[in-house]
Amino acid sequence: MGAHRTMIRVLMLLSWATSIGGSAVECTTVTELISFCATFISNGSPDPYPGTPCCEAVTNLYMMTHSTDNRRSLCGCLMGLVTANNSNSTAIATLPGFCGVPLGFTIGPDTDCNFVP
Repeated sequence: MGAHRTMIRVLMLLSWATSIGGSAVECTTVTELISFCATFISNGSPDPYPGTPCCEAVTNLYMMTHSTDNRRSLCGCLMGLVTANNSNSTAIATLPGFCGVPLGFTIGPDTDCNFVP
């Protein structure tokens, strides 16, 4: 039942996020989606695997990266989360790789989101 509720929540967020069309990705949406990864982020990597709800959320982030502006916005939001959760920054940075989702940029201390393609 909890997984079903989680999936509905993710789909609602994705529906809302994609309805904003060409506008930049909102950090509140990114934070909301990344919240599905809270256990993985709190325990740090490689706490065996992020889990299905988390990887579905990361996949939904990927689905928002259809333009350079959106990738740069997503990058900025994720870098903000890395800064805010510095002790767990490695776990956040490894999410795309663990979930097998290419975001089109690397999350790391030297990432400059202005140069994301």
